[in-house]
Amino acid sequence: MATTPRRYVDRLAAGLQHVWTDRGRGGDFLLPLAWLYGAAVALRRASFRRGWRTVYRLPARVVVVGNLIVGGAGKTPAVIAVVDILRAAGRKPGIVSRGYGRSGDDVVEVEATTDPRRAGDEPVVLRRRTGVAVFVAADRVSAAHALLQAHPEVDVIVADDGLQHLALGRDVEVVVFDERGMGNGRLLPAGPLREAAMPSGQTPGVDATVAPARLILYNAAAPTTPLPGHASQRVLAGVATLDDWRAGVAPSLAALHALRGRPVVAVAGVARPARFFAMLRDAGLDIVEHPLPDHHAFDTLPWSSTAGDVVLTEKDAVKIDPGRRIGTRVWVATLDFVPDPAFAAALLEALGSRDESLPAPAPPAHGNPPA
Repeated sequence: MATTPRRYVDRLAAGLQHVWTDRGRGGDFLLPLAWLYGAAVALRRASFRRGWRTVYRLPARVVVVGNLIVGGAGKTPAVIAVVDILRAAGRKPGIVSRGYGRSGDDVVEVEATTDPRRAGDEPVVLRRRTGVAVFVAADRVSAAHALLQAHPEVDVIVADDGLQHLALGRDVEVVVFDERGMGNGRLLPAGPLREAAMPSGQTPGVDATVAPARLILYNAAAPTTPLPGHASQRVLAGVATLDDWRAGVAPSLAALHALRGRPVVAVAGVARPARFFAMLRDAGLDIVEHPLPDHHAFDTLPWSSTAGDVVLTEKDAVKIDPGRRIGTRVWVATLDFVPDPAFAAALLEALGSRDESLPAPAPPAHGNPPA
């Protein structure tokens, strides 16, 4: 599979993390490139705002969940939390996603058993965790139209990681920050920001009279930027054996605590594995860390066949072929993301009543996906 532009960005991010933590000379050297990048972002937003490029409106409300900072900030658990809030309020949500790391750009409806190589690992996790309809495509607009055609009862589309996918019209943007905050506050490549950070309720380069509401959600116990927003808690719901997890058995805290005092290999192919390892240690486990690159394919098992107990994330578990012979005890840890109660109220207020009028939908995009 060809290397995508996002892969290049991720590789660049890995090499620049130390520069992005402060306003050192390395960042100063890169400022001219950041100014050029910022100008390109502003021009792109202006092209949508002025109607030079089409913004597609759907016959459903749209909530986009994303992050301004490069690297995983907690979008996937935030999407799950948003879907849970909507369902508790009586709404009927569905999810669209790019399906990062998958082969192909076509529209795919994701099932709990869909091969992650075809759909992406995170969409499979989203389908398993939420039970709602999930569609993936390089063009989120096409994915959303396909979802609504297949599931006309859906009244809210939740877009996973679509903040910069401006062709998809939206009613609410949920911007997720983690403990890194905004780093040094600079744009790529002098800093970690994909676009300039704006206060809640504002979107860069968009007329305030038509802008979507923008809510800030912190994947942390307290705000990590000056922007007003809502804190949240990350908690381990427990573990289940790999076979039980595949069968839909709920995770157990008792099973997690039973791993205390035993050597455990902790595996994490996620953007920030240290966060996962810290949660396992906080639960009292004695672990040997085995970090892997984000979206690791698991074509071969990365741990020794002599390992006793192995604990990994759901994002990793979906990529282990059910027919593979493993030979070790593998446990899947489930992480929950719990926003403060005020976030749910703010989200539902920003989304508005289901009885409010919706714009006439634009036809689905054809040809090349909107940028």
